[in-house]
Amino acid sequence: MITLANDEIHLWFTFPSEITDNTLLNNYQQLLTEEEHQRWQRFHFKKHQHQYLMTRALVRTSLSHYINITPKDWQFSKNEFGKPAISPHKNLFFNLSNTETLIVCAISRQSDIGIDVETWQHKSNILEIAQRFFSDQEVRELLSCPQSQQRQRFFQYWTLKESYIKACGMGLSQPLEQFSFSINQLQKKLTLSFHQPLKGNPNHWQCWLLQVTTEHYAAVSIFNPQAINYKLQVRQVIPLKKEVKFDYNLLATS
Repeated sequence: MITLANDEIHLWFTFPSEITDNTLLNNYQQLLTEEEHQRWQRFHFKKHQHQYLMTRALVRTSLSHYINITPKDWQFSKNEFGKPAISPHKNLFFNLSNTETLIVCAISRQSDIGIDVETWQHKSNILEIAQRFFSDQEVRELLSCPQSQQRQRFFQYWTLKESYIKACGMGLSQPLEQFSFSINQLQKKLTLSFHQPLKGNPNHWQCWLLQVTTEHYAAVSIFNPQAINYKLQVRQVIPLKKEVKFDYNLLATS
């Protein structure tokens, strides 16, 4: 068992392309509920089946590091906006994010948490998306960046904003333009601010922006009204096989 202190957040990363052993994959399938197994089978493309299987294996095996429950026996529910949670509650909060090449599970003891991971080289019209979804402040800051850096900064903002709304548990029903992140990478400082009509105290949140590979950014947000000085512990794992410490670059934190 692994100890998860009240002032810790644990991140578990896995790279789906590294896991091809058929015996291991069969073991992961045995962890799925009937409903999960049916959903897994409905994916048309093998890469999406693999990604879903890795995600379910990661969350089930990661949670079992903290409580003596076998990976297969975890049960989950969703709120009205689709955010998953342990059912019944076990004094553990978790959140998941995945790309085709990287999957992450974040776990805390104290409060709802949000995690997002993105591939910044993803092809998209970043300025059009920013003008549609970002706050005016974020659009101005994005446009002030040299053009060669705008794509990376866009995905830094996007990853942070996704992590925040996932921690809130309201999905895209929370308008993205009603809050802003400001990033000072020289000082490694993040600032979160709220805009009307969004209520609350942005100082009650702690957030991190990480570069986890040359291609991936990850962001973590946690509701923290008690001003706990949270620390991140990060591991790379092949579920049911091995785990190692995972090195990352902290770009900024609030």
